[in-house]
Amino acid sequence: MGRAIAHAALQDHGVEIAGAFEAAGHALLNMDYGLAVGHHAPLGVTVVSDARQAIGQGDVLVEFTAPEPTLVHMDLAKALRKPMVIGTTGLSEAQVAALQVAARTIPIVFSPNMSLGVNLLFELSQLAAQRLGLAYDVEVVEAHHRQKKDAPSGTAKRLAEGLAAARKKPVTTIPVHAVRAGDIVGDHTVILAGPAERLELTHRAHSREVFARGAIKAAQFAATQKPGLYDMSHVLRANA
Repeated sequence: MGRAIAHAALQDHGVEIAGAFEAAGHALLNMDYGLAVGHHAPLGVTVVSDARQAIGQGDVLVEFTAPEPTLVHMDLAKALRKPMVIGTTGLSEAQVAALQVAARTIPIVFSPNMSLGVNLLFELSQLAAQRLGLAYDVEVVEAHHRQKKDAPSGTAKRLAEGLAAARKKPVTTIPVHAVRAGDIVGDHTVILAGPAERLELTHRAHSREVFARGAIKAAQFAATQKPGLYDMSHVLRANA
C-alpha cells in the first residue's frame, strides 16, 4: 500500500510527498523515496527511521500499517498537530476509542476501506436492507489474498454493522463469510435473499490503486478540516 499511495501521490499535481519513514534496520533507510518506490527520478525525500521527523515534514500523515504502530504514530501526529488518514484494519474497540480521543485535537479520517466505490456500497446496502425488510435474509461474503492477516475484513465488519443498524437488529444477526486465497485484492458482496428473488450488491477491487487514490482524496480532505473523526462518507460528500 505504501508504494501504491506513493504512485497515486506522484500522479496527483495537488499532492507532494514530503516525508517517508520505515522501521529501524529496513533496507530502504537512507534511500531517496522516489527511487525506492520505482519513480523515474529522485524526490529529494530520504527514508528515515525517525517517525517524528518524517511526520513533521508533511501536512498530513497517511497510515496503512498495523494497529500498534498506528497508535504510536497517531500520538506523534497529535503532538505535532498534523491531520491523519488511517486505513489500518484490525483495531480493537479500545484502540478505536483512542482514535476518538485524538480526534478532539486533530482531524482524522478513519476507514477500513478507502475505495470510493466501497463506501458507496455501505450506503446502498443499508438502503436495500431498509427497503426490503426482515423478510429477506442478509449475509456478507468477502474475499482477499492469502496474506491478509485479519478475517473477516474491516470492510466486511463495517458492512455488517450498517446492515444490522438498518434492520434494527444486533450485528451478530448478520453472518459474515471470509475467503483467503491467492492474490485476490478485495471482493465484498452483500446478499439479500427473499421469497422468489435475490439481490446481490458487489464491489471488486481490481488493484490496490483504488485504495491509494481514495487515501489521497482523504488526505486532501483532512488537510482542510477542523479536529474530528471523519470517514470516507464525508470525503464522498465533499467531492460530490
